[in-house]
Parts: sequence; C-alpha cells; structure tokens
Amino acid sequence: MLITLALVSGLGLGSMYGLLALGFYVTYSVSNTVNFAQGSSMMLGAVLCYSFAVTLGWNPAVSVVLALVLCAGWGMIVERIAVRPFARRGSNGWLMATVALGIIVENVTLFTFGKEPRNYPSVLADTPLDIAGIPVLPLQLVIPAAGLVVAGLLHLLARRTGFGKALLAITQNPGAARLMGIDVGRAIAVSYAVSTVFAGIAGILIAPLFNVSSDMGTLFGIKAFAVAIVGGITSAWGVVLAGFCYGLLEALITALLGSTYTQILTFAAVILALALMPNGLLGTAGTRKV
Repeated sequence: MLITLALVSGLGLGSMYGLLALGFYVTYSVSNTVNFAQGSSMMLGAVLCYSFAVTLGWNPAVSVVLALVLCAGWGMIVERIAVRPFARRGSNGWLMATVALGIIVENVTLFTFGKEPRNYPSVLADTPLDIAGIPVLPLQLVIPAAGLVVAGLLHLLARRTGFGKALLAITQNPGAARLMGIDVGRAIAVSYAVSTVFAGIAGILIAPLFNVSSDMGTLFGIKAFAVAIVGGITSAWGVVLAGFCYGLLEALITALLGSTYTQILTFAAVILALALMPNGLLGTAGTRKV
C-alpha cells in the first residue's frame, strides 16, 4: 500500500515537473534561450490565484484565468528586459538576468504576500476516491491528466497550426523566417508568455497539496530544468516522460528511504542519466555547422 500511494503521489509530482519543464522546452525550441525564473513564475501563479480567490474572495475560475493572464504578461516582461537585449548582442547574459529577475520577484512577493506559508483550499472534493482499494484525491488524478493534455495540445499546435509551423520555421532558420514575413521577436515573446503560463498552471494545481509561499518555486524550478535536460529539451514528449520518471523516483525514494535521501539520490540519478544519454530520453543531437 505504501508503494502504491507513493506511485500515485509521484505521478502528480511528475506531471507538475513536466509542466514546468515544458516551459523550458518552448522557449529553447524557439529562441535557444530558457527562462531561469521559471520556478518563480510557478510561485507567482499560485500566489496570485490565492490572493484573488482566498484573500479577495473572487470566483475561483475568474481567479485562475486572471492569474494565468498576469503570468503570461510576466513572461513577456522577462523576455523583453532580461533576454532580448542580451540575445541581440549574442551575449549569454540572459542566463544571469533571468535568475536575477526570479530572485527579485521572489523577494517582492516575500514583502507583499508575507513570509508565512498559507494553505490553499482545493476547489475539488477533499474526500479520497476508492480506486481498486487505493485512496486517491481527485486532484491527484487531475494533475497528471492536465500535464498530458497540455503536452498533447502543444504537439498539435506545433504540427497542425500556422503559428506552430511559424515557430518551427524560426527554430530551423530565424533569418529565413524573417524573410518569409514571420515576426520573430513577437514569436519569441509569445513563447515566453506560454512558458510562464505553463508554470502558473503547475503552481495553481500543486498549491492545494503544498503550502503557498514566496519561495515555493525555487527548488521546483531547479528540478524542472533537470527534467527538461534529462528528457531531451528538444522533445516535448521526452520532457513529459522525464517528468513522470523523476516524480515517481522521488516519491519512491521518500517512501522507502526517507526524505533525507531524496535530493541526494534523485540528482545522482540525473547525473547518471545524462552520462548514459547525453541527448536525453528523446532528444536529438544538435548539428554543428562548419
């Protein structure tokens, strides 16, 4: 029973890691850059939704939508002030700039939202469902389903829509994409908005299972980046698969050995996975032009 409960919990955690990691995949696929403030974006989604739904007492659905819209706006701000100026000059300064923005937003939230973690009530029933004799919270079923749905929609967007094909064109050759009339700058800004929306969704979904606080996204963001690399940051399905694997491994280690060993063994597993599969689970090796 302990292992079964750990597997259920691990699927939920893994889906959340996958959602965060999909944000890294989106921006990297379009611009070869990533948002290292992704963990802070997750925290922002949870804090905003809590503030609207609990503190102000607004309708939960309206609170979720507004929180995600603001997360999208935050993503575009990150791209505009912390990525674009450096990327245009061919500098890797965006690495530190996005980290710095994440630290800034965490500290601003600390001063405005407060230091104490807060419990966010779930809109779903708190009574566990009995599935084959296993008590499972409805939210623990919704989180993995949401991760798979988002990955599927992202795949359809990239393969079946004009905007998705434009993004693929930018990935393959930004210069040629500009000649074809594609607004590359706008597409990159949209990719950052989508990235932070994914993070916001993860934060809102996971908030009822964890306390909402200003520093809740820091470690999650680091783990999600590890998941993105292990999955193969060029593959959406690889990223999602790696998220599930990481979440299951983390939950099993915690259940069987205790939380003391969780971070040690999971990150050791990340190193081992990258040593055995340098391009990730489903990633492809980059081509080097000479």
